[in-house]
Amino acid sequence: MTYFGMIGSYNHRRGEGTISPEKGGKALSFKKSDVQQANQEPQVGQRFTYETYEIYGGKKRAIYLQHEDEEASEIKN
Repeated sequence: MTYFGMIGSYNHRRGEGTISPEKGGKALSFKKSDVQQANQEPQVGQRFTYETYEIYGGKKRAIYLQHEDEEASEIKN
């Protein structure tokens, strides 16, 4: 299932950050390798779509992040 969220934090040196779900809930962690546009660095406040993946202990993280503007342009074409 695809969700929408805003980048809450991003550490460029570590390549890790958090995304806050638009519909509420706890922020999820993600890694730069989860961002679909390899040449794009996530910026705080940007809107992304994402999916979730359950990791150890039932904790979830965000995967397959795609910048919302990029996805909208793909749908229009």
